[in-house]
Amino acid sequence: MTDHTAEPAAKTPIRLLIADDHPVVRDGLSSMFASAPGFEVLGEAADGATAVRLAQELRPDVILMDLRMPGMDGLTAITELTRLGVTARVLVLTTYDTDSHVLPAIEAGATGYLLKDSPREDLLRGARAAAKGESVLSPSVAARLMNRIRTPAPQLLSQRELEILELVAAGNTNREAATRLFITEATIKSHLLNIYAKLGVNDRAAAVTEAFNRRLLLPRTPEQP
Repeated sequence: MTDHTAEPAAKTPIRLLIADDHPVVRDGLSSMFASAPGFEVLGEAADGATAVRLAQELRPDVILMDLRMPGMDGLTAITELTRLGVTARVLVLTTYDTDSHVLPAIEAGATGYLLKDSPREDLLRGARAAAKGESVLSPSVAARLMNRIRTPAPQLLSQRELEILELVAAGNTNREAATRLFITEATIKSHLLNIYAKLGVNDRAAAVTEAFNRRLLLPRTPEQP
């Protein structure tokens, strides 16, 4: 007599949660995966906060996560999912393949990173691989990471710019930073504008966050002043 007890498990579909703020994109991905054998779409989210909540409620195997979303963005959502110990694999699916997007997403806990213009078969294959815990990278992202590893990173910020950013991160105002460094407040503002341009941000808070993401700044230990 043949034992069929293992068959249902082998046929268990990969359960997906799709997080993207564009309804057309969500509908397209949902239809594509729902019509492909071996997948089940459990739900959709239009922002990171909803994705985190649904991930806890629905317990998907894989979350297709966009990065640019209103409210809580994809990177913050990935970080929160990791903090909460959610076991779903996160496969980033976005239009951005720059270092400032790829590296923080992977460091935050994403299993893979694919671009939205990837061929259908690559998306299906990527979701299957992510469900197994395998790393998934689009060719352009893989090439970028390899180049980053092989090429020594240049000094992005000058020593003076790092000093100023450290003071800003510690909560100092422009005037306080200028006083501590014995330079004018106008010079502080000029350096900050250069820092914003180099980091691709628009304000102080974003500059500090990006600097920590890139490990240009490190968290202070309790014994540090």
